[in-house]
Amino acid sequence: MNWLKPPAHKPTMPAEKIDGAYKLLRWQVFIGIFIGYAGYYLVRKNFSMAMPHLQDQGFSKGELGIALSGVSVAYGLSKFLMGNVSDRSNARIFISLGLFLSALTIMLMGLFPWATSSVAIMFTLLFLNGWFQGMGWPPSGRVMVHWFSVKERGTMMSIWNVAHNVGGGLVGPLTVWGLAIFGKEEWKSAFYFPAAVAMVIAGIAYLLVRDTPQSCGLPPIEAYKNDYPKDYSASHEKEMTAKEIFMEYILRNRLLWYIALANIFVYLLRYGVLDWAPVYLKEAKGFDVKQASWAYFAYEYAGIPGTLLCGWISDKVFKGRRAPAMVIYMLAVLVFVIIYWKNPAGNPMIDNISLIAIGFLIYGPVMLIGVQALDLVPKKAAGTAAGLTGLFGYLGGAVFANVALGYIVDHFGWDGGFIVLTAACILAIFFTLLTWNKEKEKMAAA
Repeated sequence: MNWLKPPAHKPTMPAEKIDGAYKLLRWQVFIGIFIGYAGYYLVRKNFSMAMPHLQDQGFSKGELGIALSGVSVAYGLSKFLMGNVSDRSNARIFISLGLFLSALTIMLMGLFPWATSSVAIMFTLLFLNGWFQGMGWPPSGRVMVHWFSVKERGTMMSIWNVAHNVGGGLVGPLTVWGLAIFGKEEWKSAFYFPAAVAMVIAGIAYLLVRDTPQSCGLPPIEAYKNDYPKDYSASHEKEMTAKEIFMEYILRNRLLWYIALANIFVYLLRYGVLDWAPVYLKEAKGFDVKQASWAYFAYEYAGIPGTLLCGWISDKVFKGRRAPAMVIYMLAVLVFVIIYWKNPAGNPMIDNISLIAIGFLIYGPVMLIGVQALDLVPKKAAGTAAGLTGLFGYLGGAVFANVALGYIVDHFGWDGGFIVLTAACILAIFFTLLTWNKEKEKMAAA
């Protein structure tokens, strides 16, 4: 695995060249991880768009939920375990390789009939896809903490975080475009058409991303911006072993565990609404495939301004505290989930407004949990810290949203599913409140 190792530090370039090179490369690597991470979302939720067609082939919601859970199970494990590998790898190679392999897996599901012939095969392929998907966030986080200092990281993270809205939102239009190109009956184009686009993006990301400033002959970001965290030391620039990362900075970090627990219910809401939107809108609200695809698009893209506003509120209004902004956003999510649930069929405008509002609101807490994870550990442990919150979010929240929610709807109808989503809102707020005082004390000491 030597080819994955971080590139060696180069001698620092002459002082008069540092500023120009830093400014250019910072934007270059940021664009690289933005485009690259958006590409991951082109090949993450294609199965949701295909589920109505798979139901027509005789699969139940519960069976499709089991298959869909393969992504979440693997992603949660991969984001944690591969996150630790990414902390000790070249981000440029890591992010590009994961995207290419993920796109290849989704392309197989579209090109070969056997790939969607049984729940077991679909689960296996989606599990593989989820594992490769887990190779996207950690190297992006590694790039972010090496190229952007603490005082600017919240803003830059909120901008970068909308990459998954850009990529996720394009799944709907790409599905419509694929149907237009390959024919309305060729619903499997929802798999192979976005996958082909994602493969091209993997190549672009490789061309743009660089691992660390030191590997480009530049000083650490803390020295360049004169922005040193209080606990910063030269040791933060040294690569650490897996044992050092886990034992020193992960297992003993109480606040990190609190936000990981809150993430379970944030992700249950995120994917409980998103993954089942095409089926729910078709069955309960009478939407056709195109209407559901554009509603899916609106949900994702509404998250862009919502995420940016949430980051600004936490930085400017609450002076770097994340819990207050998260509680405000989750209370608003609760209101619109109930509206989305109780609005009767025949009022598509209210359904679309509700979905847009939920999308606007839910991605702010998703983003803030990631920012907190990065801020709570040294740079060389960033991928592992983010991976822990992802592990809880996906194995706890997203898997429940995929598997349990499908069976709950099968047995108790959509009312049963929305009771679960409402409870998840309340529990997300509760676990966030557990971080309130600890976070306040930490910010006061900073």
